[in-house]
Amino acid sequence: MNARQAAAAVVDPEIRVITIDELGILRAVDQDPATGRVTVTITPTYTGCPAMDVIRSDIRRALAAAGHPDAEVRTVYSPAWSTDWISDAGRAKLTAAGIAPPAPVRAATVVPLTLAVRCPRCGSPETEQISRFGSTACKALWRCRSCSEPFDHLKAL
Repeated sequence: MNARQAAAAVVDPEIRVITIDELGILRAVDQDPATGRVTVTITPTYTGCPAMDVIRSDIRRALAAAGHPDAEVRTVYSPAWSTDWISDAGRAKLTAAGIAPPAPVRAATVVPLTLAVRCPRCGSPETEQISRFGSTACKALWRCRSCSEPFDHLKAL
């Protein structure tokens, strides 16, 4: 397994169904051609994300297992992470796990406006926010009025 594959396979510690690559946290994996040293660049979903220490440790562990024991993990904050960085596969995995991902914006001139959050279980747009704060700081708690099930919604950033 190469360094990119090893880092990309690291699972997000708060949302265990998605990798850091699928979530868009993994920005780059570079290897110095002269020394072979690997540098991984990551961006947190928000400044102060408590999962970043675990993510850095998991990346180092994965790279060491892949034969890169001296890897550096850099954290960059600019440009800021966006939910647009979540891959299509990541959005599908979130939905399958009962977490409603925000719709992609993918245009700097568009202001995102959530008219409805579709229930990841039954697909109904008849939902309501119960709390701005869900199981983690990057999620809000919602409930479906059709099937009555609660679910997390990944906040759009």
